[in-house]
Amino acid sequence: MRNNRYLNRRRAEADDLNPLASLANLFDVAMVFAVALMVAFALRMKMTEFLTSEDATFVKNAGRKDMEIIVKKNNKVTRYKASESSGGGQGRRVGIAYELDSGEVIYVPEAAAHEE
Repeated sequence: MRNNRYLNRRRAEADDLNPLASLANLFDVAMVFAVALMVAFALRMKMTEFLTSEDATFVKNAGRKDMEIIVKKNNKVTRYKASESSGGGQGRRVGIAYELDSGEVIYVPEAAAHEE
């Protein structure tokens, strides 16, 4: 019994002298910091829809050559980037888009536009 007390005391003293013992929780602190940065980034970029289970579409650099569309559907994120070949060639008009004073864009399909 006396030897057990002595060994326990020696182990406690060894833990106090171990310089790496204070770094044991550093990984946990780093993980909390990383999650906080990711949430702050999502809030800053107004991408909170990507933190929920709802489907969402995000347009980055709209109307520019480096435009990118990010789509989240069924918890799968897909990125579409504009390229030289996309948007070129022959096509036909399919509708009209109107921008309201509030910044919203309303799309009217071509068939409905001709009925007016």
